[in-house]
Amino acid sequence: MIQHDKLYIGGQWVPSVGQESPSTVTSPATEETIATVVRGTADDVNRAVQAARDAFDGWSSRPVAERAAFLMKIHEGLKARAADIAQAITSEMGMPLKQSLRIQAGSPIAAFKLYAGLVDKFHFEEEVGNSLVVREAIGVVAAITPWNYPLHQIAAKVAAALAAGCTVVLKPSEVAPLDAFILAEVIHDSGLPAGVFNLVTGRGTVVGEAMVSHPDVDMVSFTGSTRAGRRISELASATIKRVALELGGKSASIILDDADFPTAVRGSVGACFLNAGQTCTAHTRMLVPESRYEEAAQLAVAATEAYRVGDPFEETSTMGPVASKAQQKTVNEYIEIGLSEGAELLTGGLGAPEGLQSRGYYVRPTVFGRVKPESRLAQEEVFGPVLSIITYKDEADAIRIANNTQYGLSGGVWSSSDARAQQVARKMRTGQVDINGGTFNMLAPFGGYKQSGNGREFGKYGLEDFLELKSFQFKRA
Repeated sequence: MIQHDKLYIGGQWVPSVGQESPSTVTSPATEETIATVVRGTADDVNRAVQAARDAFDGWSSRPVAERAAFLMKIHEGLKARAADIAQAITSEMGMPLKQSLRIQAGSPIAAFKLYAGLVDKFHFEEEVGNSLVVREAIGVVAAITPWNYPLHQIAAKVAAALAAGCTVVLKPSEVAPLDAFILAEVIHDSGLPAGVFNLVTGRGTVVGEAMVSHPDVDMVSFTGSTRAGRRISELASATIKRVALELGGKSASIILDDADFPTAVRGSVGACFLNAGQTCTAHTRMLVPESRYEEAAQLAVAATEAYRVGDPFEETSTMGPVASKAQQKTVNEYIEIGLSEGAELLTGGLGAPEGLQSRGYYVRPTVFGRVKPESRLAQEEVFGPVLSIITYKDEADAIRIANNTQYGLSGGVWSSSDARAQQVARKMRTGQVDINGGTFNMLAPFGGYKQSGNGREFGKYGLEDFLELKSFQFKRA
């Protein structure tokens, strides 16, 4: 049993000033309690924000090279604990261990190194006419992160904010907070000045709302549900602080008629089912020509039935459980919705896979065919391994269907021609599009259109989100 009974505030591990009962962390594979974690209070947030405010002037005025050196120390510290990170995240949210080591640990380790190198080359000043334009750290940042890629999302915010010269108060998800404590330990060992990074765990309705509402917080960076994003925007509006949101998605993978169908369908299924479908960019709608529906359906079934759902610590498992009992219930409710709406159930369905009914939050990887574009199954975010196959008449119809949701986070296009795929991608109202299975690039901007959020993470674009612009005007002779 892991016990985290202290918060990290002002460079020290300190008890909460409140009396809240600790939260429990449950293994989604066994349903057993694996950890208890302290729940902070609004008073703890006040302490953390004050520590971050006190540290801001010193940190923001440090030479860029010194900030980069600290980021590299954190990178090296996380790299040394990669196995611990993967083990913790697999335990708390269920991604198979071999995938966790590559993705859940590998990505945040890379992010700190990326920002160490990027900030050293970033131009914080430029001359424009008779003005000098400078980019300065925005101030104290409240970072609120989700459970599906817990440390990846933390690193996307914390590494960029520290590189920019900001100080940070972090609130991780209560579902998967263990990795955040590993990061705090690494940061403490790096010698980062006290107060530059602070960790306050607790409820979103208590700690999260106190952070968002705090008058000394200059910016909120949040990743999570669209519903929560609306609430954060409302609370933050009282103090007119900057809010960056990375929210939900209902991304479409458009398979054009000239695509290599076996490759495209297999790639689309993979882009839907990664992390048991608990990915905001998941390609949960596969759009195929009406004339090739039967072929696409057969290929999707074959790809789906090749998944091996099981204990995430077993080498043979390619999909683990979903992260919580609540998520298991939600996924099954959406499968029921698909059935009630008349979609064609091709594989999967209600309940857990055979042999996994007795314990664990397992669900069956599911594919529905002939899903109506306006149906709830096609419009609402499931956040589980449920794929909807939708048919289209022609290229223009495919683009119309892809764009016809409240979201705009990601998507894909498959074609024998990259040029043709790019033409279609340009017409998709979404923040990023994978061309013929293109892979994630940390140097490119990540974020969404419409109700998928605002602001961007990663690359220089993520750094710019944490900066304010100031101009000095000079009188010219």
